[in-house]
Amino acid sequence: MRHVYAASAFDGGSVSITFGTSPVVLPAPLATLVRELVATRRGKAKIGTPGNVPWLFPGGQPGHPLGDDRIGQRLHKIGIRPKRDRSTALFTLATEVPAAILARTLGVHIKVAVQWQQASAGDWSAYAADVSQRTRPT
Repeated sequence: MRHVYAASAFDGGSVSITFGTSPVVLPAPLATLVRELVATRRGKAKIGTPGNVPWLFPGGQPGHPLGDDRIGQRLHKIGIRPKRDRSTALFTLATEVPAAILARTLGVHIKVAVQWQQASAGDWSAYAADVSQRTRPT
């Protein structure tokens, strides 16, 4: 399993979260929840102030985030099944996005993206032809 950890950053009015190396600015409702989470963290995993702890979910060892297995356990406790929900999200996406874009966006091989589309009954075989026949706005 590839480890992807989230670090949070506050820049003026915006809140961003980084998965791997790509920061994403969070929309207002989610940004507010993340600010609350960071402000109310407590226990042995939180060392320092929210401003100098970069991890959204700090681990028990100083300077390290919470591990994948522990996050999975926490999600299971509140009724979220990450593997099942991830598969559902990927298959839904495969029905709505062409395989080439899906592969490039998620960083998977094109053959894998095509297999996801076939398994989810998404048919994008006529997409390029459809786009080429559209009228261009003047």
